[in-house]
Amino acid sequence: MSRTTDRRGGRDDSLRVVVVDDSPFMRGLISDLLTDAGVAVVGEAGDGAEALSVVAETRPDVVTMDVEMPGMGGLEAVERLMDETPTPVLMLSAHTAEGAEVTFEALERGAVDFFSKPGGEVSTGVSRESDRLVEAVRSVADADLDAATRDRREREAADSDQNATISRVSTTSTPPATTEIDGPLTVVIGASTGGPNAVERVMSALPMADCRVVIVQHMPEAFTARFADRLDEASAYDVREASDGARIGSGEALVARGGSHTRIDSYRSGRLRVKLDEDDSQSVTPAADVTMRSAAAVVDGPLVGVVLTGMGADASEGIRAMADAGARTIAQSEDTCVIYGMPKRAVETGGIGEIHDLDDVAGAIVGGEA
Repeated sequence: MSRTTDRRGGRDDSLRVVVVDDSPFMRGLISDLLTDAGVAVVGEAGDGAEALSVVAETRPDVVTMDVEMPGMGGLEAVERLMDETPTPVLMLSAHTAEGAEVTFEALERGAVDFFSKPGGEVSTGVSRESDRLVEAVRSVADADLDAATRDRREREAADSDQNATISRVSTTSTPPATTEIDGPLTVVIGASTGGPNAVERVMSALPMADCRVVIVQHMPEAFTARFADRLDEASAYDVREASDGARIGSGEALVARGGSHTRIDSYRSGRLRVKLDEDDSQSVTPAADVTMRSAAAVVDGPLVGVVLTGMGADASEGIRAMADAGARTIAQSEDTCVIYGMPKRAVETGGIGEIHDLDDVAGAIVGGEA
């Protein structure tokens, strides 16, 4: 039966959260962690159907949603929730390749972000990373839900009108045109919350050109290989997960591997070589700052830095370094960001030369003077 409660407390001005998980132990653990951080847990549910009822009754600021549940699972629940009671959702997913796949599906259906359960063993993993969980809940609460659900709305519009034209390769058989640029052009893209859909949108619209791309998306190691596969399927570029010593040239892209930083180690004859570094001095891993600073130091050809939606300050130092090295620098506009954190901090450094809506970023990358 659905359960709503305010007995767990929380400050009067705190966020209000509904916790959804089929495990009573897990629900209690997550609720306790949030309550200890001053977040008010106003309801719990053991499956998707219960969740819809509890959310409609309590109208929380955020829902934490387990993926795998009996009856109505997390995917269907997210989709129904966006139709019936739109609320920012943080998915709780297993730290596995299978967990990555279903999590990406949840993001497509309107979930804002995800929290990976370390090692798949949630009882110890979540307790160990409670600060990260609370931070994720707070960031999701600040999300622009319209931006987070835009892809889903456009997909539904396309399904209802087969003649609809939208700027997304996955829904059209026409790939981006090949573009002549004063290359070879190197592009470094940084993103966090809301980034998986935003990066896919940019890469799917990026015309094939004498261009090589390095993508830094805040994401755990079990997820980045599958993310690279998705980008490879959606774009004209050959996309793969970064490995130590990997090289890329024209028409190729790398996704920084989760759990390590991707540094550009050398640049020669239009080809990049990267080195993986497990330096733990950064606040996030992988860090866009690391990749961008290395690009500024190593790449002596045309260079573009891009900062997309995300929470925090990562990429602000890196984009400033790229600008100082003569690179063109682009930030996603506030109106199209799920979280206008990383782009805002990048703009504040004075290192951003251009601001574009998300759907204009791909054209800006290859359309400006390199």
